[in-house]
Amino acid sequence: MTTPNKKIRWEQRVVKISRVSKVVKGGKKISFRATVVVGDMEERVGVGVGKAEEVSTAIKKAETDAKKNVLTIPIAEGKTIPHAMVGVSGGSKVFIRPAVPGTGVIAGGSVRIVLELAGIKNILSKQLGSNNPLNNARATIVALQSLNTIEQVMQKRQISLEQVLGK
Repeated sequence: MTTPNKKIRWEQRVVKISRVSKVVKGGKKISFRATVVVGDMEERVGVGVGKAEEVSTAIKKAETDAKKNVLTIPIAEGKTIPHAMVGVSGGSKVFIRPAVPGTGVIAGGSVRIVLELAGIKNILSKQLGSNNPLNNARATIVALQSLNTIEQVMQKRQISLEQVLGK
């Protein structure tokens, strides 16, 4: 855990830059849409989208949007996640599963970027459905947001650690 006074060092990665156009009275107006993921490589990660007439401005807007949408995820022992989960966003489904130490990040595209910037070192994942980078990144965020630690489950069910472990 980071202390409140410590300045967070964000790392950003651009997932995709798309050239988009809008038809207006005088012709076509071209702009750029950037999808960016920011994370602190420990437990915080966020996805953002920005649109502007220049690529650099779109990336800055996307980074600001990503920092607004940061979430803290529970990381289990061995730099993995506590349990398997499926996240859905749009037409994309992302399945993530914990892995033993030494496995590494087995993921593709934007899912890999999100997991690496979240600080997860050992995980298995599979993209199902659409291969849209933005929807896959958002589906990964949904899956990570849905994770619960053992302590959270014990508190929710109002049981002790001995009852969970079956002793």
